[in-house]
Amino acid sequence: MKRILVVEDEVDLALGLRANLEVDGYEVDVVHSGEEGISAARACRPDLILLDVMLPGIDGFEVLRRIRQDGIDVPVLLLTARDEEVDKVRGFRAGADDYVTKPFGLMELLLRVQALLRRTGDHPGATEPLRVAGIVLDPEARAVSRNGAPVSLTPRAFDLLAALMRGGGKVVTRHDLLRDVWGYSADVTTRTVDAHVAELRRKLEDDPAAPRLITTVWKIGYRLTE
Repeated sequence: MKRILVVEDEVDLALGLRANLEVDGYEVDVVHSGEEGISAARACRPDLILLDVMLPGIDGFEVLRRIRQDGIDVPVLLLTARDEEVDKVRGFRAGADDYVTKPFGLMELLLRVQALLRRTGDHPGATEPLRVAGIVLDPEARAVSRNGAPVSLTPRAFDLLAALMRGGGKVVTRHDLLRDVWGYSADVTTRTVDAHVAELRRKLEDDPAAPRLITTVWKIGYRLTE
């Protein structure tokens, strides 16, 4: 049974999320502050974290930064009342995998949880290491290196890189990435894909402002080349 940690200071919302997630077959832990969230993430090692941004004490961005520093690389879904692009980008840079904006529908949330829990191990041939342009991606160990140096990626960024590498130098459309990486298309915008690609470029390109590995094919998608 998959274990989910909910870090949410609105008690009624947190308990409602727990009840609905448990009905959907998940084991759920609930805490109500950033400090408790960090401690719980370290102690229970959940399979996924639902993390509110606006928390008492330290906020969700800082919680996310600290658990990533601890090497906790499970998927993180941000719950935010903010809908500004800068906050979404800040969340992705801190290591978030997806977000929903309050108020959100329960079905939307459950779909995002299901999609985040899917792994590249579900795909045929996923256990074979992938190699492109000095990048080595090991799906079984979920590890990435470039020119022999390890590269730390969030689970979502890892899956996105795997999809681009499997493209074999061909263009991978944004719609294909939404389907293959996120698991659905209706509830995720292409801006989400673009933000994660920007994060990959910061980690892998010599000059992220002038990318040579992950190139944009205007109005279509992206290509990973030698």
